[in-house]
Amino acid sequence: MPVFQLIDELIFPPPHLAERNGLLAVGGDLRPERLILAYRMGIFPWYEEGEPILWWSPDPRFVLFPEEIKISRSMRQLLKKDLFRVSWDEAFTEVVEGCRAPREGQRGTWITDEMAAAYGELHRLGLAHSVEVWMGGELVGGLYGVSLGRCFFGESMFTRVSNASKVALIHLARRLRERGYAVIDCQIYTEHLRTMGARMIPRVEFLRIIADDAVPEARRRVL
Repeated sequence: MPVFQLIDELIFPPPHLAERNGLLAVGGDLRPERLILAYRMGIFPWYEEGEPILWWSPDPRFVLFPEEIKISRSMRQLLKKDLFRVSWDEAFTEVVEGCRAPREGQRGTWITDEMAAAYGELHRLGLAHSVEVWMGGELVGGLYGVSLGRCFFGESMFTRVSNASKVALIHLARRLRERGYAVIDCQIYTEHLRTMGARMIPRVEFLRIIADDAVPEARRRVL
């Protein structure tokens, strides 16, 4: 399949036209209207500094259903110790900066200045949210993503001490389950998330879920 070149018009090709690796389109911009449309269609941006904007819709899709979160015995014991304080939307910019920091073995980050600014704007619109994990008054981990309807589209997470990102995800899953959310989109497979209950589902199933649950009329502030 050819990779589609986006123009100024607010439109995406259908996700099933993506290449085998999930790449669907290139170009366009990161204005809020385009990002919202992309998420509603099961598409997300992912590219590195110096590249054009790349848009993806992989098949299968890696997701976590909130009710399927796996919490190990050691994590349950850690949570009982109350070592961390968890907050919601208190430090969105700081969480994004934490996620931008290069990981071990990486030379750069895919969260460019352009991406950080775009999600900052979605946060100001009440659509992007963060979960923060604190220890002794210091931010030690967290995650952020986009909430549309009953779907949470996870973007990135980080940790500065052992298990901090797991704490963030556990609290997120618990809260979303309480509020009737359908799915957490994890986008691409990682072993870390698999051990916490995330699994692959066919893209067509994922699109069916978000078609019902990511409609604009169902937007809500969740965190």
